[in-house]
Amino acid sequence: MKATGIVRRIDDLGRVVVPKEIRRTLRIREGDPLEIFTDREGEIILKKYSPIGELGQFAQQYADSLNQTTGHIIAISDKDQFIAVSGSSKKTLMGKRISKDVEEMIDKRENIIANKDEKAYIEIGSEVENDYTSQVIWPIISEGDAIGAVLILSKDDKAKLAEVEQKLANTAAVFLGAQMEQ
Repeated sequence: MKATGIVRRIDDLGRVVVPKEIRRTLRIREGDPLEIFTDREGEIILKKYSPIGELGQFAQQYADSLNQTTGHIIAISDKDQFIAVSGSSKKTLMGKRISKDVEEMIDKRENIIANKDEKAYIEIGSEVENDYTSQVIWPIISEGDAIGAVLILSKDDKAKLAEVEQKLANTAAVFLGAQMEQ
C-alpha cells in the first residue's frame, strides 16, 4: 500500500472525505460506489466497485468465444479498465485503463464503428499503443446504467469492421447487461 501523507478526521456521522487528488487520480466521481474491505491489521481499504467486474470469468469466456468466431481482438471493459480480453492484444490490454474517450462514450451511451483514418476513431486506452486499424465499441447497459463496453478491434489493414461486427458487439453488450440484472 502507498502512503499519501493526507490525514482526514471522521465526522460525527462516521463520514470521511476522500481527498480530491485521490478521487481525480482514481476517477472516482460523486455517486460512484466503493467497496469497503478490512484486514487483520485493522486497515480499511476502499476500492472502486465495478459491477461488471463480478462477471469477469464469464466475460472472459464470452470474449474468447467471440474471438474464436470472428478472429478479431475482443475486449470487455468496465468504466475504468479492461476486464476481459481475447486475441493477440490480451497482454497489452488486460487490466489497463480505458481512455477518457471510451469512458465518455460509455457515459453518453454512444456506439462507434470506425477505421483509423476516420474522424469517429478514438484512442481506446491511456496506457496502450493504439495500433488498431478498425474498431467497434458498444456500451453495456444494465438496469439503466452504463457500466462498461464491448470492443471489437482489428490490426489488419485489409479488415474493415462493419455491420456484422456492430451487431455482434451489440448482442454481447445486451447479453452481458442482462446477466448483470439477474
